[in-house]
Amino acid sequence: MPIPTGSKAPDFTLKSKNASGLSDIKLSDNFGKKNTVLLFFPLAYTSVCTSEMCDQTAGLGEYEKLGAHVIAISVDSPFAQEAWAKQNNIKIALASDLNKEVTKKYDVLFPMLAGVGDTAARAAFVIDKHGTVQYSEQTPTPKDLPNFAAIKTTLEKLK
Repeated sequence: MPIPTGSKAPDFTLKSKNASGLSDIKLSDNFGKKNTVLLFFPLAYTSVCTSEMCDQTAGLGEYEKLGAHVIAISVDSPFAQEAWAKQNNIKIALASDLNKEVTKKYDVLFPMLAGVGDTAARAAFVIDKHGTVQYSEQTPTPKDLPNFAAIKTTLEKLK
C-alpha cells in the first residue's frame, strides 16, 4: 500500500542525467513554491512506461498551468533514463532510484516484476507546496495507468 494522503511526503535527492550532465532532483526544492506530481514507473524501454511518459510529456503544459512540477521515478540508472528520454522525446524530469530507497519510502516496491527483479510499482502522488501528500495511488498491475483525471482534479483544488 502506498503512503496515504495526509502523510508528510518523504523528502529525497535523486540523480538525473541530461545533456548538461548529472544533477540532483530534490523534492523539497519545490516546497513553498509549487505542488509536485510524482510518477513512479517500473522500467524504461517498456511499452506501457514509454506510452505513459510520452503522453504525460504532451500534457506538461497543463500541469504547469495547474502550478505543478512533474517528476518521474524509476529504478533505472540515470544514463539509461537519459538515453530512453532522448529516443522517445520525453521531457518530464526523470529521477533514478537505482538503490530503491525512495521506492521503499513511498511503499511502492513491486517485487520480482516478470521474474527480472524488484522495481517501482506504477504509482502516482500529488505533494502540495507544504510537503503533504494530497493524492496517493498505486495501480492494481504495472500495465494499469494512474487516474490522471483525479490527479488533475486534486491539483485544481490546490490552486
